[in-house]
Amino acid sequence: MTTARTCGATALGALALLLAGCGGVVSYPASIGPFVTPPDIPNAPLGSSAITHVVVIIQENRSFDNLFYGFPGADSATSGLSHEGKIALAPVDLASVFDVEHLHLTFEREYDDARMDGFDVAGVVAPPHQTAPHGNYFAYAYVPRAQIAPYWQLAARYVLADRTFESNSGPSFPAHQYLIAGQSENVPDGPSTSIWGCDSPPGTTEAQLTASGQSVPGPFPCFSYTTLADELDGAKLAWRSYTPTVHSSGGIFNAYDAVRQIRYGPDWTSKVISPETRVLKDIAAGELSTVTWVVPNAANSDHSGTGSATGPQWVASIVNAIGTSAYWNSTAIFILWDDWGGWYDHVVPPQYDVMGPGFRVPLIVVSPWAKHGYVSHVQHEAASIVKFIEDDFGLPSLHQADVRADNLIDCFDFTQTPAPYVPLAVRMRPGDFARQPDLPPDTN
Repeated sequence: MTTARTCGATALGALALLLAGCGGVVSYPASIGPFVTPPDIPNAPLGSSAITHVVVIIQENRSFDNLFYGFPGADSATSGLSHEGKIALAPVDLASVFDVEHLHLTFEREYDDARMDGFDVAGVVAPPHQTAPHGNYFAYAYVPRAQIAPYWQLAARYVLADRTFESNSGPSFPAHQYLIAGQSENVPDGPSTSIWGCDSPPGTTEAQLTASGQSVPGPFPCFSYTTLADELDGAKLAWRSYTPTVHSSGGIFNAYDAVRQIRYGPDWTSKVISPETRVLKDIAAGELSTVTWVVPNAANSDHSGTGSATGPQWVASIVNAIGTSAYWNSTAIFILWDDWGGWYDHVVPPQYDVMGPGFRVPLIVVSPWAKHGYVSHVQHEAASIVKFIEDDFGLPSLHQADVRADNLIDCFDFTQTPAPYVPLAVRMRPGDFARQPDLPPDTN
């Protein structure tokens, strides 16, 4: 019988408990690979793309099965495999106060040499003196549809992709790097500090994976590789990244804080914009950049463990702002969850290298040029968004995960006549999105 890995812990102690295994844990052999060569995915030209604005809305920590359980026409599961057999997926509120471990090692354990049966050994971070429901099987869960209605409505109207894999096989820090650079210098996890990036405390270091998958001491989390922002600057195209400040809740998701030339260059004060809620004002004021990344604070992130369920309202507000603006006919909106968050997913991801890809994450494509009511079964990954931006604006390749990724061309039909946007119902006002609860103490 598997020993439960539920850990009640304080903010300072939870990560250490998780890394130590919480004690009394049954150890299962875990591995990734064997590595395969990425398929030669034909990237048809975007052609007469009418897209002159791209908005990437990055939410947190949900697998495809977790958010789109039972979506018509999509490949979702109602049960999953564990070491003891089949487990029915159970409903867990979006506002749950429990979080699932989701480190690179968690991926290895859950993947379990492509058996996909190790989700019963993922640790659960619980508030002190509380025990997560369903015991070892907490990760075998889905969010009730009524709690995420805006996501289902957008997916039904436009494009839902059910074969989109996280480009890396680990948590948020590297996942956000893959969305701006197609790499993370083989750093598989995040720092064990409250700030991730060039503003991390002196002496902070990262583990790094060798080509064979061994963990070795790695760098300070402040990288100098080329990003999409650098290429957009070179092409004299405007970009902005809307994010919480590095010292506030959600600031750890500020990807450009980990890029040296951005953090210590002029872009930091002119193009990395805080608070993230300013995106709503800028759209209304006619100031949408060519490429925009939007990162939420903790409350609006969908990250389990925050006790908040405002993420769908946050996303709907941004989409409504664009849809009812002059930008609608020229915009593609990509709504992506950065990593799987430890939650069960039944589709075996391909393994190209020691970093991934990881498990499936939801991707919704919203645009007047997106296909309508379309479920894409084409293989995509997070870096496919990078590839789309490169192809749409004629940028050079970053020569990282974008090389193997497709450009999402199957999600669009540039021959159709754009239809007006129909706003989603939103009950929250812009000022309501400023609430800043703590993230779960293991957040990675």
